[in-house]
Amino acid sequence: MALRSERQHFRLSSARGFTFMELLIVMTVIAILATIAIPVYNTHIRRAKEVVLQQNLYEMRRAIDNYTVDKEQAPQSLQDLVSAGYLRAIPVDPFTKSADTWVTEMESEPPSPDVPAGIKDVRSGAEGVGTNGIPYSQY
Repeated sequence: MALRSERQHFRLSSARGFTFMELLIVMTVIAILATIAIPVYNTHIRRAKEVVLQQNLYEMRRAIDNYTVDKEQAPQSLQDLVSAGYLRAIPVDPFTKSADTWVTEMESEPPSPDVPAGIKDVRSGAEGVGTNGIPYSQY
């Protein structure tokens, strides 16, 4: 009878928790998975920001073109696009996290002498190179 209770006691005491070695193995597996997952996650976040940047530039360029055709002169600033209703707001650059860092390229000469030169193109003011090898300032 005493032998039986010792076996039951041994089973109960060994079934109460994990050993240090089991915890160490689990922590090692988690660390390996995190080492793989974090760079992949960061790459996806960067790529998503690049897509947002491209979409914002496309929308602003389209608004500049529409404004120029409708008003027969290019806008003098990005705020003109908002004031005229071509954009709801100036988009935020996803890399600089600011709407004030857009770089505008002005027309070299106005279309006619009585019309002032306006915005011809817009680019990002962000530094760095995209995953496609093109600098953000050239998107």
